[in-house]
Amino acid sequence: MRAARLTGSGPTRRTVLRGLFLAGAASTAAGCVGFATTGGGGMVFLSTQFRPVAEAERFRSFLAGAVPGSVSYVTIEEGPFASQVQSQVGAGRTQVGLLGGSHSDLAPLAGEYLEDVSAVPSGQGIPEEFRALARAGTQQSWYVPWAQASFVLAAHEDALAHLPPGADPETLTYDQLLDWAIAARRANGNQPVLGLPCGPKGLIHRFLQGYLLPSFTGGQITTFRSPEAVTAWQYLKELWANTSPSSTTYDFMQEPLQAGAVKVGWDHVARLVSAPGDEPRRWRMLPAPRGPRGLGYMAVVLGLAIPKGSTDRRQAEQVIQALSTPQAQVGLLRSNGFFPVVDAQIPADLPPALQMEAGAVQRQRDAPGSVLSLLPVGLGTREGEVTKAFKDSFQAIVLGGADIQSTLDSQARVLQKVFDDLKVPCWAPDPPSERCEVG
Repeated sequence: MRAARLTGSGPTRRTVLRGLFLAGAASTAAGCVGFATTGGGGMVFLSTQFRPVAEAERFRSFLAGAVPGSVSYVTIEEGPFASQVQSQVGAGRTQVGLLGGSHSDLAPLAGEYLEDVSAVPSGQGIPEEFRALARAGTQQSWYVPWAQASFVLAAHEDALAHLPPGADPETLTYDQLLDWAIAARRANGNQPVLGLPCGPKGLIHRFLQGYLLPSFTGGQITTFRSPEAVTAWQYLKELWANTSPSSTTYDFMQEPLQAGAVKVGWDHVARLVSAPGDEPRRWRMLPAPRGPRGLGYMAVVLGLAIPKGSTDRRQAEQVIQALSTPQAQVGLLRSNGFFPVVDAQIPADLPPALQMEAGAVQRQRDAPGSVLSLLPVGLGTREGEVTKAFKDSFQAIVLGGADIQSTLDSQARVLQKVFDDLKVPCWAPDPPSERCEVG
């Protein structure tokens, strides 16, 4: 049976961001993990971002021309990052001056391990929901929002010709996306033109966590096995019937899109930049669709924080100010593909895909009734278990035809075990609470 028809209306932006947690991070390591600095000395800027060698070198080159003084940019994985900061601050021997990471990396350190940066000047136009994240449920700011990334739709003009009558590609509903996929398949000799990143390294779990489920249920964890979630999975089964079966091999959607294997695809912005190839005028980057509870979208919000006992707080503040200017934010977009969080004019000489993505990211964020979702927070090394629960649900329900409710009930028990062990709150879009409960 066809899932319930969706409307374009949705609730106003959820207010759950106000109450985000001040949770402790994963258990403090007994000793320092240790790291080697690179970049010629200077204040250590420790970051979970841009770890691949090429990305790190591009960022170091950008940093050298953008900030005052000598700065050594050091990358580290998320788990050791938390342990490193906790152990150094806890021992009163902080060896770094500045921290960079996603909200998920920084929020669990708020209060006990980070300095209040409320008085540090930052750029104009930072969205209030991002500033609320940085406050982590308090009156202080524990990091300065630095950059953002998200996930959008890429569509070739050949596919756009088969949009449902009256549908605006900039304001699609999930029902219209399904009708579009059906019409495009029929016009293509019954071969689907929609693709999703369901390969071994694909990000289909982020589609579930940040887009489909919040759009249908308004939540992610607290609504995991709700009647609305069942409707969402029923919808996804219908969508999958009109999706390229080769999607189970797609890790990065830009590759099948550029090759013409599919004409419409959803993915992380960094995994779509090559899709237009040498024909950018024939492509569009579009906001995600909306469901009955609004336009669910996931933002990867980066922040800059100062650890307690910073080796050079004054220089750390200067670097934050320098990286918050519109010029520096556009420079980061050029060098590493993360989008500005401040008011910044996107220059015309950027690669066309980046220009299109920048517009889609902003329209998605600013859409009426948008529902912001975050990457999981405070799970440490056990995030993989949560990711697996979503992937296993997809495998069982969509690919294997398993009963939806019983599958969700089973995976809910897996999720609840993680939250019971860690005793951590949920994250947006789920409402704040002392401990996350799977609903």
